[in-house]
Amino acid sequence: MTMTYAGTTALITGASSGLGAEFAGQFAARGSNLVLVARRADRMEDLARDLRSRHGVTVTVLPMDLGRPGVGRELFDELSGRGITVDTLINNAGFATHGPLAEENPDTIAAEISLNVAALVDITRAFLPGLLASGKGALLNVASTAAFQPIPGMAVYGATKAFVLSFTEAVAHETKNSGLNVLALCPGATRTEFFEVLGGETAAVGKMQTSEQVVATALKALDRKDTPGSVVSGWLNRVTAGVAQRLPRAVTVAIAARAVQDW
Repeated sequence: MTMTYAGTTALITGASSGLGAEFAGQFAARGSNLVLVARRADRMEDLARDLRSRHGVTVTVLPMDLGRPGVGRELFDELSGRGITVDTLINNAGFATHGPLAEENPDTIAAEISLNVAALVDITRAFLPGLLASGKGALLNVASTAAFQPIPGMAVYGATKAFVLSFTEAVAHETKNSGLNVLALCPGATRTEFFEVLGGETAAVGKMQTSEQVVATALKALDRKDTPGSVVSGWLNRVTAGVAQRLPRAVTVAIAARAVQDW
């Protein structure tokens, strides 16, 4: 059954481009009002104007740096003050670093952990009671196929996404009788600005998908009566993730290292 989200509101982080913008478009097409959160206000304002025009939904734009302590409560209080109740939460904001850990900038990897892990948990905790009370939407956290094995050369990123996958599947079990659909989405390489921020496509593994394909996978999972705790986007990515879970750990680490290292 294809779910409609008419009359509900979806909060999407990292909504200025890529998967976040695609989620915004596809949820708006299903009738959901939107709250878009990211740092780049101009990108979100352009997207908001387009979605209001095409779908007749309400779109609220909140420029915000999410990598700060207490951001979940700050965001919740801001929306409560505006009279906005969130039914669906999509934690999409995040970024990666690439290189040997000994050569990484400590401030950059601290920001990576803050955004990919701490902010995601903080925002989830702030909005989860309301999501459970609503029962009309979903909680979706964007993990990655990087979550299924350690990745030398992207050690911090892989570990943050392993956390997101574990965290989300646990919350899905905790809330399984609530009516709220909880999903960890695990895309592989996706044609977005992700690799521009990373510095190139040398760390991309496998055939790239489009944002539209990845979001379609998520929505198909959310449409299911028995939404799984996690889903991998792309059949080859699903095979690779399954193999990684079955091979000896040392083997998967060695394979991952060869796949992403370019030094």
